[in-house]
Amino acid sequence: MAEIPRLNGAIRALEQGKPAFVTFSPPEVGMAQAINAAPYDAVVFEMEHNPYDIQLLRDCMQYMLDRRKIATSGSIVPPVAPMVRIPANGGEMNQFLAKQVLDIGVYGVVWPHVSTVEEARNAVAACRYPRPPSAPFYEPAGIRGDAPKHAAPYWGLTAQEYYQRADVWPLNPKGEILVVIQCEEAKAIKNLPKMLKEVPGIGCVLIGEGDLSQDLGFPRQYEHPTVAGAIDEILAICKEHGVVCGHPHADAKNVEALVAKGYRFLMTLPTLSFGGLEKGLKASGRAPA
Repeated sequence: MAEIPRLNGAIRALEQGKPAFVTFSPPEVGMAQAINAAPYDAVVFEMEHNPYDIQLLRDCMQYMLDRRKIATSGSIVPPVAPMVRIPANGGEMNQFLAKQVLDIGVYGVVWPHVSTVEEARNAVAACRYPRPPSAPFYEPAGIRGDAPKHAAPYWGLTAQEYYQRADVWPLNPKGEILVVIQCEEAKAIKNLPKMLKEVPGIGCVLIGEGDLSQDLGFPRQYEHPTVAGAIDEILAICKEHGVVCGHPHADAKNVEALVAKGYRFLMTLPTLSFGGLEKGLKASGRAPA
């Protein structure tokens, strides 16, 4: 049997040393179909501030399965990899939410408000199956429950193939699951170096500009020196530890500057910023598909 290709488009771009272009979207079928036709690497269905509706998420993901694209590409690789931002903050330790979205086939989980080493370790562990201590890539020890009957066929794999690929990247080089933690408080910035040093398996640190600006006392004043300085500090910490840093508000006006600064996980709003996506692809040396 031919080797299974890289399935997660965001990871594929990052492996190639290129920025990944991703978008937030409410869990709406029409939006899912429109995004699936655009040259994004992944979509994050936003279920932190939208209702957590697992059936609607499943519908969105199913409508992203375009039979013609699958047939003409001759590949099981999804054009746009679906991911989810879950509603629970990192401190709530709600592993079941990660388990549910992974069990229907998402390729990544965004965890809001992760501010401590313990919360970061829980985020990674919740996205991993348990394994013996002698196994490679053991830590952080997985705690995900075993129920691959929906996720494996959604990925186009057998259960055993799914087990081999359903792990976190870059901890496991073959992993297809991207764990994204959001840095959204001054406390999180203070603890971020320790989190990145002590918790392998964090695929991306996504800056939470809105909540961070609230925590710093300057709501949505992103150009304020205190807020801008904190954002730059997060980016610098990520670079120092070799971890991808993401920006949630890329658009046609700022995407070129964000690429130049070294952000590698860039999120644009599809209804407003297809221009941002196109500019970002060009600025990073990636021609639109």
